[in-house]
Amino acid sequence: MAPTDSEFNPDLLLAHKLPETRFTYNERDVAIYALGIGACDQDAIDSDELKYVYHKNGQDFIQALPTFASLISLGSLTKGLDLPGFKYDPSLLLHGQHYIEIYRPFPSKASLINKVSLAGLQDKGKAAILEIETRSYEQGSGELLCMNRTTVFLRGAGGFSNSSQPFSYKNYPSNQGLAVKIPQRQPLTVCEERTQQSQALLYRLSGDYNPLHSDPEVAKLAGFPRPILHGLCTLGFAIKAIIKCVCKGDPTAVKTISGRFLATVFPGETLITEMWLEGLRVIYQTKVKERNKAVLSGYVNIRGLSSSL
Repeated sequence: MAPTDSEFNPDLLLAHKLPETRFTYNERDVAIYALGIGACDQDAIDSDELKYVYHKNGQDFIQALPTFASLISLGSLTKGLDLPGFKYDPSLLLHGQHYIEIYRPFPSKASLINKVSLAGLQDKGKAAILEIETRSYEQGSGELLCMNRTTVFLRGAGGFSNSSQPFSYKNYPSNQGLAVKIPQRQPLTVCEERTQQSQALLYRLSGDYNPLHSDPEVAKLAGFPRPILHGLCTLGFAIKAIIKCVCKGDPTAVKTISGRFLATVFPGETLITEMWLEGLRVIYQTKVKERNKAVLSGYVNIRGLSSSL
């Protein structure tokens, strides 16, 4: 149940400091994540993707995909945040958007210190929109590695502020993470990949254990005929396709990632990612082939272009 108006104090909420978190990973985690978003699934010796799961000189040199960054902020939201005057049920969380800035290539293993802050909160009546920003610094050097901004829709968490003046707060530039306009012209390139029936079961090993993605009974209670694929797994497929088709297999070319989740994907469905190039920005849209339904859209800012483009 949402808190009453008397419990909610905007000044107290905005002054609240969220605790730092830690995230440690190694080359095994990097490889499992890559397999979870379909790396080498179509071709086990694909030269563009083998580097994400294997290196002949040892696992220390495996390359991390930029969307690996999305794993860092998972724990804060799925375990519930302690925000004054605002409570929510993590099991009713729906991922709406995800925004990532990559400041330098991810090492194949690292220990990170995460500084977590409230980026936005809106009272929508029956629901709330919560945005959490996580800046990740490498332990030891203190170097800023990446920033995640996660936007979630929380069913049943609205009504926590005065109904005549619903609370609305946002502390980042309005041009970040906005829905993109899909060009009407033919895409520059298109990538088609079929997900596996076990895709969600494999992806969950990277840390998102929400039973909605694995338990048939939980999925039915949520209104789905069967477990659904994680939205961040779909995002991983799409960005991996952009790296392969536009960045010529170079994951370090990615600077910024923005993704807006539009609809559900079921494991086993085929993802078609269309890409348009506008300067150093790739606009993309991912559809489910079997239902001809758009499930994800967004953009990727890249550092440069291959001369072949």
